[in-house]
Amino acid sequence: MNEDFQVIKSCLMIRLPKEVDHHQAKRIRETADAYIESRDLSHVIFDFELTEFMDSSGIGVIMGRYKKMTVFGGKVLAIHVNQRVKRIFNISGLHKVIEVVGD
Repeated sequence: MNEDFQVIKSCLMIRLPKEVDHHQAKRIRETADAYIESRDLSHVIFDFELTEFMDSSGIGVIMGRYKKMTVFGGKVLAIHVNQRVKRIFNISGLHKVIEVVGD
């Protein structure tokens, strides 16, 4: 579907763009849901390596995939979380439900 979405074994890896805002949120949400609903996935991993900005719609995308994966018995993880994104996680409460792996 898109090079930013890759299935490795039972994990969906989503490489997020530089800015995760309302312009990107719909595409990310719809594509992720298509993968989640059509495959037997155990994890969704959001890769924040390129991400410098995320607004509330980006937070909504992550929370929505967390809720969906919980229904399917899976987990959501975040990798390559820089200080700016980590701050957004802390302010929004995402850090309480999304496991951040690595530095």
